[in-house]
Amino acid sequence: MNASSAPSFSAPPAPGRLFIVFSVALIVAIWAVNFIAAKIGLRHLSPLTMGSFRVVLAGLAMLPAYFVCLRLPVFAEAAAAQRRGFSARDYAIFAYLGFFGVVINQMCFTAGLHYTSVTHSAVIVGMGPLYILVLAVLLRLERWTWRKAGGMALAFAGVTLMAGKSGMSAHSPTLHGDFITLCGSVGFAIYVVLGKRVARRYDALTMTAYNHFAGALCVLPLALYEARRIGPASAWRAIPWQTWAATLYMALFASAMAYLFYYWLLRFMPASQVSAFTYLLPVSATILGILWLGEQGTLGEFLGAAVVLLGVYTVESARVPESSPQQGAL
Repeated sequence: MNASSAPSFSAPPAPGRLFIVFSVALIVAIWAVNFIAAKIGLRHLSPLTMGSFRVVLAGLAMLPAYFVCLRLPVFAEAAAAQRRGFSARDYAIFAYLGFFGVVINQMCFTAGLHYTSVTHSAVIVGMGPLYILVLAVLLRLERWTWRKAGGMALAFAGVTLMAGKSGMSAHSPTLHGDFITLCGSVGFAIYVVLGKRVARRYDALTMTAYNHFAGALCVLPLALYEARRIGPASAWRAIPWQTWAATLYMALFASAMAYLFYYWLLRFMPASQVSAFTYLLPVSATILGILWLGEQGTLGEFLGAAVVLLGVYTVESARVPESSPQQGAL
């Protein structure tokens, strides 16, 4: 019997409500700081270098974490799946989910931040439920309603307002980075929609670990090339420690730890409720960008962000909790 034919597992007793709320708030904080970490790292590393290092380091970090977690009672179903083994079809599923959810999402997130502001990036990522909704409707996993359409229109109106006087034109100074960030968020939306079809076959630990393993293997050749391109040991030593700390933070906390913790929480809460907490992400990241990096937000950007969040909330509140996919990750 392989993992693809394994029955779905029932979740263990849920922890207390306060612990769940604190846990979700912690994840939001980790991902908000992730924007700042990326900006710090990009001061001395190219987007391809930092993005590929992050993905590979996250895969390496998940390797020992996976085998340690297999010994814990809360991950008993993961241990059972590991003992049964996986088929070629299972590995193929992990490969394409890792490509969209880890490689595309995380590489584009890092590259996009190189060309745009924390405020723009956070709001674009915060619109994740809208991208998921469009794909779900196209694949006939959800129904289109006028309330959803209205929320979608609100969100896009907010994006246009955020673009400033130049609007969504080729003259917008952040348009390049905004588009790259959008590609990453759409990649994660594809991952979520495709993952819904196999969600009952795999537990949270197995999905998180093997998707990161697949992502690391995809990016490893690029990471090795970028490592060689940095040059001799003296060039490595010249890179400030803050850059390496930021890269490690993105790999260990924003990727490995947050992904695992996030999917673990989804066992005890509907995805739509978890997504409701992540509406705080654009606000938190914007505040950190202003306080930590000295970014200057305009009134139009703040008003646009508020309209975007209102649109996302309108869409999400119109969806059935059981069918609401996960919010985008970073």
